Amino acid sequence: MSTQPTNEPSVTDRHLLSTQAYGTGRHLAARQSLYQWQTPRHDLPGLVVEELAGVRGAVADVGCGNGKFVQRIRTQRPDLTVLPMDVSPGILAGIAGAVAADVQQLPIANGSLGAALAMHMLYHVEDQARAVRELGRVLAKGGIAIASTNSRTDKHELEDLWRRAAGEVLGIPEGPARVQLSARFTLEDAPAVLGAVFEDVRTIPLPGVIEVTDPAPVVAHLASYEAWADQMGVPFKETVERARERVEETIHAEGAFRVTCLGGILVCR
Repeated sequence: MSTQPTNEPSVTDRHLLSTQAYGTGRHLAARQSLYQWQTPRHDLPGLVVEELAGVRGAVADVGCGNGKFVQRIRTQRPDLTVLPMDVSPGILAGIAGAVAADVQQLPIANGSLGAALAMHMLYHVEDQARAVRELGRVLAKGGIAIASTNSRTDKHELEDLWRRAAGEVLGIPEGPARVQLSARFTLEDAPAVLGAVFEDVRTIPLPGVIEVTDPAPVVAHLASYEAWADQMGVPFKETVERARERVEETIHAEGAFRVTCLGGILVCR
């Protein structure tokens, strides 16, 4: 049985993405909230605003999700026109000016943007090469694209936790790997994918360690993959519950449960 992260085709299933996965912002918020316990804490929206220092005009946040980056840019750079976009109309509720759109076919004229964001979303795109070409197409001369994703090594402790918990539920030494979203577009692979269109791709690595003394944030993170429960190969809720028990055991024995993180931002010109 494979212990590698599952590169599951449903990660790009548009219907699933726009309904179960991101029909609302609930699951995304659960994944984002885990980083509250990370040291050092990286302010991703703040870092993006810094990279936009020389940008003028319009900025599209493609795959904007619950609008975290949109809100920060509008607050700190009111001079910019921010265009929020996502394939899921449901998650856009409450974001002013948001439109449902696909990064593989952006409803934006050639060369009309100062910047385009694709934050933690290109792994959900079926044709990444086409998406990157679209990001390049809509940028004005001198414009920048900013993407983000995670390393292959990111949160490996959660992968170990899931496989052990799944194995115990199934009655075998180790269960199958869970669906891992960023496996389709890792921090290691991203420069080559983006480099097919952009001459300069600069990676900003963002390492850290998450340390929790309550299992709830870890459990919420694992449970946020519910949209892919049928692809996990295990009884999903039972495995999440067994994972909770394992985290509780670790906290009792060691004082905390620790997760090593490595994500990053890629600035493309």
